[in-house]
Amino acid sequence: MAHTKAQGSVKGNRDSIAKRLGVKKYGGDEVIPGNIIIRQRGSQFFPGDGVKMGHDFTLYAVKQGIVNFAQHKGKQVVEIIHGK
Repeated sequence: MAHTKAQGSVKGNRDSIAKRLGVKKYGGDEVIPGNIIIRQRGSQFFPGDGVKMGHDFTLYAVKQGIVNFAQHKGKQVVEIIHGK
């Protein structure tokens, strides 16, 4: 005779896979064009000089240099400054 006992242990045992969001290149790190700097949901960080935003809000480098995090008009901005 089947009981609902076995089903109960499986019912709430699901979890979604992690999306691997967050900062990938930190301030002071060197980047080349195409390097992903931040993966995010929504625009918590905004692109500055040398950085563009993808359709999924990913920030990536479009020129070579060093990553710099700054504040402009109350918004967190990621920019690329000239390297060595």
